[in-house]
Amino acid sequence: MVKHLKLFTPGPGDVDEDVLASLATPVIRHYGPEWMEIYNETQGLLKQVFKTKNDIFFVPGAASSLMDMAIGSLLATGEKIIVGDNGFFGERLALIARGYGLQTVTLNAPMGKPLDPNALQLLLKQHNDAKVVALVHHETGTTVMNPLRELAAMASAAGKAVVVDAVSSLGGADVRVDEWGIDICVTTPNKCLEALPGIGFISVSPRAWELVDAHSQVDHGWYLNLKTWRQYATEWGTWHPTPVTLPTNIILALRTSLLKIFGVGLEAHFEKYSWASQAVRHGLRGLGFEMFVDDDYASPIVTGVCRRSEFEVAEMSKWLVEKRDIAIGGGLGELSGKIFRVGHLGKASTREYLVDFLYSMEEFLRQKGLPIPLGASLSGL
Repeated sequence: MVKHLKLFTPGPGDVDEDVLASLATPVIRHYGPEWMEIYNETQGLLKQVFKTKNDIFFVPGAASSLMDMAIGSLLATGEKIIVGDNGFFGERLALIARGYGLQTVTLNAPMGKPLDPNALQLLLKQHNDAKVVALVHHETGTTVMNPLRELAAMASAAGKAVVVDAVSSLGGADVRVDEWGIDICVTTPNKCLEALPGIGFISVSPRAWELVDAHSQVDHGWYLNLKTWRQYATEWGTWHPTPVTLPTNIILALRTSLLKIFGVGLEAHFEKYSWASQAVRHGLRGLGFEMFVDDDYASPIVTGVCRRSEFEVAEMSKWLVEKRDIAIGGGLGELSGKIFRVGHLGKASTREYLVDFLYSMEEFLRQKGLPIPLGASLSGL
């Protein structure tokens, strides 16, 4: 039997019992009038989170596949894209772009620092022939929040289509797709929407469709092609709006979670994440840890923490799993072994979970022989 761990990872997170219960309902077919009622309601709720009137498609698969879909649908081989790269997932966007044979210009920033709008302005002038700017809102690998509003507005004003990876930010931080000029936005339910993995969501603006339609003879593939999804939404939209089978119970679980979120209010949901972030940062600082990212651009969703010299991250992670049934995240790529990441999404944003985590961190340090007073991490709660 799989051991149940309390998840303090960057995703997925532990979800409420009534969300899990949605998975146990009888399987619903992914077409027909009963399904369309659920589908349309869920799509409407998502549009409120995205803050958009644009098209939204439900695509089975990991969120990275939808970023692949976005870039591959917008651009033909040989065209130019500017990609924001200040961490693991920005680097992935660049890999996707190069995989399609695109001229890929990167907007870089030091590890643990946000992308600079002034640097983007310079690149936009130097590469006026770029058609798309692709950005990660929350760089989960470093736990940096990029200044999306400024970056997107700048790119949009320059006439570029703006593609945003909001996979780990949508629902946990404010994202305003229409107001900020975002042409394609991607997210997934298993982060701040507090549901289950297995599907992704992509919003598409009229300007994005213009780019998609501009190279009708050089399409990339079928499944990860936005035209395919538009065709079915148009021709079969009243009864079977997608070209493939949808994970209906995963969507039922998402609907349950979205209704709960809007029951308390989206702003209150954001505030919960911000509170949890402050509690974790305050608590771990009280135990002598240094944060990897400055407070000014730190994530409200995942906290990056520098390891202490007295022990390895792997040792601490192993102890938390074995002794306290708690899972945290490690560093990715060049940050492996240098930082650990604490996700405070889903149930991990509740006081009950946070007390358990912070007290467990105290306990680990004490068993390492460090003089940690009882409750030293809990004053922020």
